[in-house]
Amino acid sequence: MTENTKIDFIYLSEQDMIRAGVTEMPACVDAMEEMFGLLYHGDYRMAGPNSDSHGAAISFPENSPFPDMPKPTADRRFMAMPAYLGGRFRTAGMKWYGSNIENREKGLPRSILMFCLNDADTGAPLAFMSANLLSAYRTGAIPGVGARHLARKDSRVVGILGPGVMAKTTLAAFIAACPNIDTVKVKGRGQKSLDSFLSWLKETYPQVTKVELVDTIEDVVRNSDLVTYCNSGAVGDPSTYPMVKREWVSPGTFLAMPALCNIDEGMQQPDIRKVVDNTGLYDAWFHELPKPAHVHVPIIGVKFLDMIAEGKMSRDALEDIGKIVAGDAPGRKNDDEIIIMSVGGMPVEDVAWGTIVYRNAIERGIGVKLNLWDVPVLR
Repeated sequence: MTENTKIDFIYLSEQDMIRAGVTEMPACVDAMEEMFGLLYHGDYRMAGPNSDSHGAAISFPENSPFPDMPKPTADRRFMAMPAYLGGRFRTAGMKWYGSNIENREKGLPRSILMFCLNDADTGAPLAFMSANLLSAYRTGAIPGVGARHLARKDSRVVGILGPGVMAKTTLAAFIAACPNIDTVKVKGRGQKSLDSFLSWLKETYPQVTKVELVDTIEDVVRNSDLVTYCNSGAVGDPSTYPMVKREWVSPGTFLAMPALCNIDEGMQQPDIRKVVDNTGLYDAWFHELPKPAHVHVPIIGVKFLDMIAEGKMSRDALEDIGKIVAGDAPGRKNDDEIIIMSVGGMPVEDVAWGTIVYRNAIERGIGVKLNLWDVPVLR
């Protein structure tokens, strides 16, 4: 039998990714829901001892004898996020990125991301793709899956803290799950990000007929059916993380939190349902981090693990969205439930959406074909 050792793969630029459907949010929400079902049944692998790690990061010391070494400014790191996902995907991949909040002063995104998709049998590359949109849309889609199962079907009012990229994709996913949304309240810090968000909202979702610019986090939360915090900020002191107070939250509110967040004693009570995107992810973080872990990772699900360790919350009270998606646990039980969901972000999400976008690109003839080799020199 003649061996076929030739390996080609495709490169997809950001514009190629758009033409291949990376910004099609309803399809992305569907893909993330399918991915959660595979997670629940165990047909996946991520890094780390429990195969649930967020990834591996290079961080930098405060004081280095090497003057050219990067300084540990906000969001200054390099990170690799590998995963395998089964089901109809059956691919592996890794998102790799460098991040520095000071990029914004240069007109660049805070994080600059690439994604490599691989054949699960040979390990050969299938695609190397621009991943800022891939990551943004898969992140935003997770709150959309949560809203599909945990928000009131008649939800109309969304409260948003931080009108950046994550706010745009989260709102897009909310609207995909709750098509009656017609009101958005938003709090931002800078006029530039507010203007960008408002222009995008007007152009993309004319159904949103009422937009309120609010001054406080309390205004974001009060009288909102759906709430999301999409802000960035310094990590290390949970007292400075944006708070959710029980007295602000109306009965029936669904809160999806993909960014810095803290909760008061009232929100910690057992009648507030606490959902995470993958319990194993938070276990991995909790195992890796000094305690209290919420000091180091500001996602609210990490706070839940601290609460369990401190005896303030039962482990049984921590719910997994995968179990809900699979139908083995209830979604919203009544119109008055208050539900808060933590969104931590996982590389299996990149693999799921990246695989679909790659297959779209192949079908539509999009991308630049690159050759790895015809015959490998060493084998």
